Amino acid sequence: MNIGKLPFLEEGVTQLGFVVEDLEFTVKNYYEKFGVANWHFYTYCAPMVSKMTYHGNPADYTMKIALSYFGPNRVELIQHVSGESVLQDFIDKHGYGLQHFGIVVEDIEDCLAKAESAGYGVVMDGSGFGLDGDGKYAYLDTEKDFGITYELIQRPARRHEPQKIFPAE
Repeated sequence: MNIGKLPFLEEGVTQLGFVVEDLEFTVKNYYEKFGVANWHFYTYCAPMVSKMTYHGNPADYTMKIALSYFGPNRVELIQHVSGESVLQDFIDKHGYGLQHFGIVVEDIEDCLAKAESAGYGVVMDGSGFGLDGDGKYAYLDTEKDFGITYELIQRPARRHEPQKIFPAE
């Protein structure tokens, strides 16, 4: 039973997010050494992500991501490309590695209001990356209290086709 203010973890962590220096190299290593395949590649930047903020201000950052699974666990590998972002902050402070736990939520605005009331503001977010202009993610300012950043994710109803899939089908 969850008696706290934030019910986000009731369904568990949905995604492990790793910041990596070289996305192609890291994906290839996971494939060759562990057999992790079916990596879906995307580049998150304008105009695909129609609205982006960093510390509450409009932002223009670019990140390349690759999504796959470690067994039942969704994994996101992220390469920071440009702009001010929570990813660059992480690299500057920690180097590369596990940066966030992602949690899929049904109503991100309600969850963000609950997070704010508990003292966890949004460090960075992006929205409009779905085919219908839906979809939103928000990185919360949770590292100090929990040793990791939590990302809330409201998935779009329909996703863009990946830029590529590795290994090629």
